[in-house]
Amino acid sequence: MIRIRQIKIPIEKDNLNYLKKKVSLILKCPETNIKTISISKKSLDARKKPNIFYIYEIDVEVKNEEHLLKKHKSNKDIFLAPEEKYIYPKIGNKKLKHRPIIIGSGPSGLFCAYLLAELGYKPIIIERGEKIEERVKSVENFWETGILNKNSNVQFGEGGAGTFSDGKLNTLVKDKNFRMKKVFEIFVASGADKEILYTNNPHIGTDVLRKVIINLRKKIIDFGGEFHYNTTLTNINIKENKMTSIEINHKEIIETDILVLAIGHSARDTFEMLNKKDFSLEPKPFAVGLRIQHPQELININQYGKNTKLLPPASYKLTYQTKEGRGVYSFCMCPGGYVVNASSEEKRLAINGMSYHDRNSQNANSAIVVTISPKDYGTNPLDGLTFQRELEEKTYYLGNGKIPIQTIKDFHNSVESKKLGNISPIFKGDYQLTDLNQIFPSYITTSIKEALPNFDKKIPGFNDDDALLAGVESRTSSPVKIPRGENLESHIKGIYPCGEGSGYAGGITTSAMDGLKVAESIISIYQNE
Repeated sequence: MIRIRQIKIPIEKDNLNYLKKKVSLILKCPETNIKTISISKKSLDARKKPNIFYIYEIDVEVKNEEHLLKKHKSNKDIFLAPEEKYIYPKIGNKKLKHRPIIIGSGPSGLFCAYLLAELGYKPIIIERGEKIEERVKSVENFWETGILNKNSNVQFGEGGAGTFSDGKLNTLVKDKNFRMKKVFEIFVASGADKEILYTNNPHIGTDVLRKVIINLRKKIIDFGGEFHYNTTLTNINIKENKMTSIEINHKEIIETDILVLAIGHSARDTFEMLNKKDFSLEPKPFAVGLRIQHPQELININQYGKNTKLLPPASYKLTYQTKEGRGVYSFCMCPGGYVVNASSEEKRLAINGMSYHDRNSQNANSAIVVTISPKDYGTNPLDGLTFQRELEEKTYYLGNGKIPIQTIKDFHNSVESKKLGNISPIFKGDYQLTDLNQIFPSYITTSIKEALPNFDKKIPGFNDDDALLAGVESRTSSPVKIPRGENLESHIKGIYPCGEGSGYAGGITTSAMDGLKVAESIISIYQNE
């Protein structure tokens, strides 16, 4: 196979026939000599709008391959396609007495379970929330009525917190072992669009992701895995610095040699239980802020120019450093999305962004967050968790249990909003006008207010008076890290911290990759049955 990079295709000619003609011209060979074309990468180049192109990197099976490679050997964008394949770990020789247990069925838990199950380890997955079919009903009921299921909500339940998000899969992690490729291949085999294998900013969408999760579950069960829903880890029994068994739902004891803690960033009661047992925990930096809404058309025009009909809803990524040296950045940008009530505790309110696969709502939204660290909130292991809870309690009471919102003009002026402007709010869950300045310490609101005019220079209209802000975005990542050693075990033998909740990932893809990584470590040490 020959790989060709930097193939520019005008957006109006984005089809396989035109791509084949372009390849023929680049290789200087007849189209009839081209046997197959497969896309390795595809990205959008809108730097010289309105002249917008797709940039392709493709692999071509063609007649006279060696001749063509020699003919174009001086062209750095034409070369022999490298083999990019995930390599399964070698199975170890240490025997397991019991089946491995995974706590949590978010991306890290599911992909750890998938690999273990695929290789015959028959993992048991413990999930405090409901399976996705019931979980969706609980979440939608919460948005409609405000009645919260504390164990099955936007944060908890099969699929994890990312299930009610945009389903973004992009990551900047270097992937020498092709774990990301393996993750995407599993997603596609489970029903995701094959475009995620090569697009620059892949996303699944919350509606499609739910179906993918169901198919993933079925495959894990077919491999010998076992799921227990509405089941909460309540204790870990440790003897001589080694985990021996776990307690679930405050009553049942299960013996195990291996426990994977894929608990997610909102498993606060689990962090508290670990802390009481003198488990090694560390506070870590994270970010908090507000979520902003603009008309999607405003973002499209700024990113693409007026030629937007043939293009997907546009996204953006913004960063700024304040005069005090604090970072402010956009996070979890959702084109054509919704702002959702993502609460998981009574009388505490948190929000998130969500998009369906088609990204077809009229508004774009993203979080505008400010970096904070233990020096801001305290150096004890759970001080970040306490800080989050305090913000969420203020937010809950500020909005009388509803999502508090405010126009940018009123936010800058620190006055309560009395009416909306020209932007129609798009939320999942009820909302109420108020003054969001009351939520945060002053250094956070000051940082956001300083950053917004800078973002407006990059995207004119970003700081418009009518743009809508909502609070509070407090669950950007885990406030706690569970240290682990070279073999990914914690200081307690048999326990493997994993994924975003343990401090080793940030989003669906990196969490899933970390799940594979932990499974590989277990497999390399232990035999299956």
